Amino acid sequence: MKYDSPLMARLQAATQQLLKNGPLGAAATMDEAGEPGAQAGATPNLKDLNEAPQYAASGKRGFGGKRTAPPAPPADDTGNDAAPGTHPAIAAMLDKLGVKLPQGFKMPEGVQMPEGFKMPEGFKMPEGFKMPEGFTLPEGINLPEGPAMRKRTPPPPLPEGATFEAGTFTNHAGTRGYKLYVPSNYDAGTPMPLVVMLHGCTQDPDDFAAGTKMNLVGEESGCLVLYPAQPQSANQSRCWNWFSKNDQQRERGEPAIIAGMTRQVMTQYAVDAGQVSIAGLSAGGAMAVIVGALYPELYQAVGVHSGLPFGAAHDLPAALQAMKTGAPGRKGGAATRPVIVFHGDKDHTVAAVNAEQVLADALAPHGSGAPASESAKAPGGRKYTRDVHTNRDGAVVAEHWVLHGGGHAWAGGSPSGSYTDCKGPDASREMVRFFKAVAAARQA
Repeated sequence: MKYDSPLMARLQAATQQLLKNGPLGAAATMDEAGEPGAQAGATPNLKDLNEAPQYAASGKRGFGGKRTAPPAPPADDTGNDAAPGTHPAIAAMLDKLGVKLPQGFKMPEGVQMPEGFKMPEGFKMPEGFKMPEGFTLPEGINLPEGPAMRKRTPPPPLPEGATFEAGTFTNHAGTRGYKLYVPSNYDAGTPMPLVVMLHGCTQDPDDFAAGTKMNLVGEESGCLVLYPAQPQSANQSRCWNWFSKNDQQRERGEPAIIAGMTRQVMTQYAVDAGQVSIAGLSAGGAMAVIVGALYPELYQAVGVHSGLPFGAAHDLPAALQAMKTGAPGRKGGAATRPVIVFHGDKDHTVAAVNAEQVLADALAPHGSGAPASESAKAPGGRKYTRDVHTNRDGAVVAEHWVLHGGGHAWAGGSPSGSYTDCKGPDASREMVRFFKAVAAARQA
């Protein structure tokens, strides 16, 4: 095959995107981010198990926003005979580029394929072939769908009278956008509970709302739901910077922004000040712990899904280590509000030991004894163990849900969003139930 520099550059770029956009194993991603020479406090390169959904440029959004369906892969009518058994999408891509792979094409040593993805039988990359950065697949080419690359379903439409509007908040610590769900039964004369939801890495409010179905729960239970948005300008992967020293202090950094945004919504809408809670997933879960601990007068309860404890890290290398093994010997602030924790025991992105540390912080001020424990199976098929911890007065101070076989994904979520485990139990409904029970106990 005659060497053609521009052509090879395009082929290399297409192959890079093929590998890059799959559901890269989180452990491999962390290893990459933690290579020698990584600077403390640098932006972590964390990727979701599922590729983030694409949104339509316009049009009314549903519970989680309107999405555009990905184009279907072309039929295998190209006649490309570069490698026996080549997948139709890959064959079409090669044909579009005018390339036929040579015999003996092999994947270079050290290249890792996305978790759950298998190359078509007979397809090989050439020895020594390296992928440059920046490369995109031709339009219309899709990777074969695997367990972590399922087809997204559109979210349900907004109920009549409900709104899901965008806004911005600015204070001395910075500016962030947000989305606010106002249920159809909102009455300015009747204060409602408010739940603040912090998304995970690579996500945004629309994706998080769709995946967690929290808007639907807010509609059913009569709650306002606030989704602060982390932009790429603050973190390349849109992670909340829970590992940054500046973002673990009251009235500084992201905690100050999130708390200020919460207060702004409370002044603009009828919110019951005794029923304001905060929850999050992964990096969002870690930040929910921080914000809840720094502002106990504002948030009456905290929900943590696949997150980490306060003070788990103060720079990027420590963050990567804490995600893998927890953070022994850390000096963090104990949570002073009731906490409900969800974590999969097969989570390879954030080790389950972090849930134990979140729980230990929550129980430290109360001297809680042995919990009431139950094991069951969710309607969707996921087994779990639920431990309920009470204080000396019998009031619930923490719940710990261990999701058996669960990975790094929101339990009971919807395929409309990323990072979701549809097998249940329903973490969103259980969190709102917990938040309301805590509020009722305080008011009794």
